[in-house]
Amino acid sequence: MARRQVGSTRRVGDGGSFPFAGALHSKSRSSPLLSICLVLVGACLLIGYAYSGPGFFKSVKEVSKVTGDYSCTSEVQRAIPVLKKAYGDGMRKVLHVGPETCSVVSSLLKEDETEAWGVEPYDIEDADSHCKSLVSKGLVRVADIKFPLPYRAKSFSLVIVSDALDYLSPKYLNKTVPELARVASDGVVLFAGLPGQQRAKVAELSKFGRPAKMRSSSWWNRFFVQTNLEENEAPSKKFEQAISKGLYKPACQVFHLKPLH
Repeated sequence: MARRQVGSTRRVGDGGSFPFAGALHSKSRSSPLLSICLVLVGACLLIGYAYSGPGFFKSVKEVSKVTGDYSCTSEVQRAIPVLKKAYGDGMRKVLHVGPETCSVVSSLLKEDETEAWGVEPYDIEDADSHCKSLVSKGLVRVADIKFPLPYRAKSFSLVIVSDALDYLSPKYLNKTVPELARVASDGVVLFAGLPGQQRAKVAELSKFGRPAKMRSSSWWNRFFVQTNLEENEAPSKKFEQAISKGLYKPACQVFHLKPLH
């Protein structure tokens, strides 16, 4: 950080944006050493001000907090041990749906007695070799979740979805969420962003198609009622018990739904 500040200060000084830059320029012929000393002193003062005053670093932190992304997909990986406690044998055949699904599938495959597959709703042109290997093996596939999933009913014991639904409009959610419940035999776990969290930087909008919509828990509960989806009470209670014991602290909303048959 200090090196970047020094470089920035020197460029500003050379460009003459400080009030005394003109004076330095006028005296540069008679005393170049004095000019250099004054620039160095000014740089030191600016660096000292940045480190001593909390305002600068506070503003950087606040900007990062506002514009930074938060991923519920990474949250899924943290929650895997708790999900195993809540669902038990329901974790034997898991389908994850959402961006960065390769990372979730890789984590699930490391668990004992767990098979895992993934659906990536977006392009994976920039994916690493490991992800492309999962695709070539048929463990991960790219599919538009606005359309029916290419699986039979009850193909998986548990379906986990993260991040993807936040980018869908209600028009498509009405079809997609029941479709996720159709291919599950034991339940669906839905990870959704909290209101106030921000997703999809401007550069990523071409990938996701639209900014994420962070919906409240009351909105989701109304949606579940309208689409005839019910809470999966037994694993939901076990999941909440794990949270109360401090085994896991969710940073996203987590909903447990019964399969739809």
